[in-house]
Amino acid sequence: MTSKEIRQSFKDFFASKGHQIVPSAPMVIKDDPTLMFTNAGMNQFKDIILGNAPVKHPRVADSQKCLRVSGKHNDLEEVGHDTYHHTMFEMLGNWSFGDYFKKEAIAWAWEYLVDVLKLDPARLYATVFEGSPGEDLERDNEAAGYWLQYLPKERIINGNKKDNFWEMGDTGPCGPCSEIHIDIRPEEERAKVDGLLLVNQSHPQVIEIWNLVFMQYNRKADGSLEPLPAKVIDTGMGFERLSMAVQGKTSNYDTDVFQPIIAEIGKITGVQYGEEAKKDIAMRVIADHIRTIAFSITDGQLPSNAKAGYVIRRILRRAVRYGYTFLNMHEAFMYKLVQTLIEVMGDAYPELEAQKTLLKKVIKEEENSFLRTLETGIRLLDKEIAEHKKSDRNELEGEIAFQLYDTFGFPLDLTELILREHDMAVDRKGFDAEMQKQKERARHAAAIETGDWVKVRDGETEFVGYDETESETQVIRYRKVKQKNREFYQIVLSKSPFYAEMGGQVGDSGWLISDNGEKTDIFDTKRENNLPVHLANKLPQPVEGTFRAKIDTDKRTATECNHTGTHLLHEALREVLGTHVEQKGSYVSPEVLRFDFSHFQKMTPEEIRAVERKVTEKIRSNFSIEEHRHVPINEARAQGAIALFGEKYGDDVRTVRFGSSIELCGGTHISSTGRIGTFRIVSESAIAAGVRRIEAVTAKGCENYLYAMDDTLRNVKETLSGNAPEIMVGLHKLMSENDEMRQKIEAFTKERTEHLKNAIIQKKEVVNDITLFKLEGIFASPEIIKNIAFQLRGEFPQHMAFVAAFSVNSKPGLTVMLSDDLVAGGLNAGTIVREAAKHIEGGGGGQPHFATAGGKNNDGLKLAMATMLQYLS
Repeated sequence: MTSKEIRQSFKDFFASKGHQIVPSAPMVIKDDPTLMFTNAGMNQFKDIILGNAPVKHPRVADSQKCLRVSGKHNDLEEVGHDTYHHTMFEMLGNWSFGDYFKKEAIAWAWEYLVDVLKLDPARLYATVFEGSPGEDLERDNEAAGYWLQYLPKERIINGNKKDNFWEMGDTGPCGPCSEIHIDIRPEEERAKVDGLLLVNQSHPQVIEIWNLVFMQYNRKADGSLEPLPAKVIDTGMGFERLSMAVQGKTSNYDTDVFQPIIAEIGKITGVQYGEEAKKDIAMRVIADHIRTIAFSITDGQLPSNAKAGYVIRRILRRAVRYGYTFLNMHEAFMYKLVQTLIEVMGDAYPELEAQKTLLKKVIKEEENSFLRTLETGIRLLDKEIAEHKKSDRNELEGEIAFQLYDTFGFPLDLTELILREHDMAVDRKGFDAEMQKQKERARHAAAIETGDWVKVRDGETEFVGYDETESETQVIRYRKVKQKNREFYQIVLSKSPFYAEMGGQVGDSGWLISDNGEKTDIFDTKRENNLPVHLANKLPQPVEGTFRAKIDTDKRTATECNHTGTHLLHEALREVLGTHVEQKGSYVSPEVLRFDFSHFQKMTPEEIRAVERKVTEKIRSNFSIEEHRHVPINEARAQGAIALFGEKYGDDVRTVRFGSSIELCGGTHISSTGRIGTFRIVSESAIAAGVRRIEAVTAKGCENYLYAMDDTLRNVKETLSGNAPEIMVGLHKLMSENDEMRQKIEAFTKERTEHLKNAIIQKKEVVNDITLFKLEGIFASPEIIKNIAFQLRGEFPQHMAFVAAFSVNSKPGLTVMLSDDLVAGGLNAGTIVREAAKHIEGGGGGQPHFATAGGKNNDGLKLAMATMLQYLS
């Protein structure tokens, strides 16, 4: 079976067992503060498992794209080095929410593997939870009993808590699990060593392929367990590993999931897979990472320097680095793999083809950017090596290795590889210590402690914020939260007009007002696992009472104006620039709207003005909102509603229309476009290759922006002492006077430089056959010294050295210039200036023939000059 046939057979099998087949959720998670990426198939069902959302389908199955590169599940360093770890992978899964449990889950797993896929039952093993006496948990005899119907007793293996007790987190649903392992070794190896001895021993050919999780407990904050009212089945099977087993391979990378990509890498690089171990690892790393990068971008996560974007950038750079070091690829090449990836996975994930152009542009630009950074890092490492060798040191400090890792994306193994070529090593302990410090910083920054939910009454939150700005409500539950040494409460209400932050729109703030008029400030409203939680510094009293929930309507109205403005902007951009424009992200607050969109060149002033005119025209048309809730997704699309890539939509959606603009949207909006009043684009810029960002203001924010512009114009007019029609005349006059003054300064500087140069030449010395020029003192500009240095080099091309120790604006500086023959003889201006700069508490560098340095200590200039002269004496 091909991988495509395997994926489809799984869906067909569970459809035949009454399961609803659902599409994969995005790999990048946008509205869950606890997770950046989908790292397991159950992530999209968390709110159902936690009881925060109703069960639509008691039985569900899918193939979910997942990413594991951070946190508890981090396979990054193993990727490419072994046969079965990946960053991005697909997880085949089936779920039951309060329907069937262990018996059916085990029976269907066996039926699918043995009867449908025809895997050899003699090669299969099952593990069951051995129990934990300390927690009063017995062995999972129920699961073991069901397995006895299919496997001999000796192939049902007890597993410890680490391997066979699954937990969502420190708190929440959990339970025992049963893993299915397969032995794919050749028969002769199996005859020598019993597979029983290799299960869970990290053997590359005796591996887990399917995990059946039986969620039957809830872990509380104090560590205790309580039974779940509705038990859950949650299974996950690695698609790539399954393909390996079915296709009779011994490596995931030998399946048709990866081989076309690896073949294309070989074609581009001229390297034959299978001939050299290090090159094979590099090709596997690249084949794996291109999938992660491409799917992240299609899900709306561009490489960046923050959070999820930083993770994607690091993965891309890791792949580029392997290509650079082991495949001799010193130019961008990964973007060329996109077409092959589409051929392999495009049928199951059509977003790849739909965003092909964007994918190629973003990846190519990121590659080129990192290649430039890589070259810079290698030059810095070369300098460190030279300096260490000069002082007979053969170990690079861990701090320097970590700086290369953190700033320039150098993994430790690359630094070690380059050092080995120079008979040097790295201080691994020092590096590990720096890495630990960074992890501690990140842990403290993200540390959040949550107490158990305190239940006040039964019920679920009813959101009434589309229609009401205040409502009568009661507290359903609450819990105390501690983050960054600040304590506050998360409160769940029975009925709430507060919009919980989602889809780029900030959460509402406002008040809970008791019967006696006492107010409890709600400073924000967030979404935790799809549960709207109201954040307050104290609990409303009495907590069992009835309150009036009231939002800050000024803030809400300003936010709604900006949100509706975003919809109008999106449509106007498509009208002005073309239908290739697609939303890539947005942020809507009371102060500003930010809109990211696909477009491959800077917008012209004329295009920006045309977009502003179109938005303003739609505002003046005063279109009323046409809102429809619970619209079937296919019907909404048929109406022309724009769906965004990287968003997870349910079977029913909400559509929002203003005139001809119609979008799928869960946010709040102004009642009619006329209430927006005014709209202006504040800035337009690039945030990635092929992705632009517009910031704009509406309503009062726009008024304030226009008033500020008006004030600026008035100040300019008063400064020029002219009337408004003559402002440009005044400006041109000022610019003309400025040009005239600059020419006079340049002439003066040239004359001053010539005079100074002649004085230096008159005082030249000859030391060791070197014509030595020196300069010391206080100067107006370092440019004068640089000009003198290059002029002297031109006039004295042989045996020439120029050294300067000077002060500009009370800051010390150093300059060294050498003729080419001195450089060829072993002198290096960069080395000289770096050593001398230590006396002025600074640093610097440059090229072998010309280097400069700056510092903080003027008192060290004499010693710095003496150090430079020592190199020349």
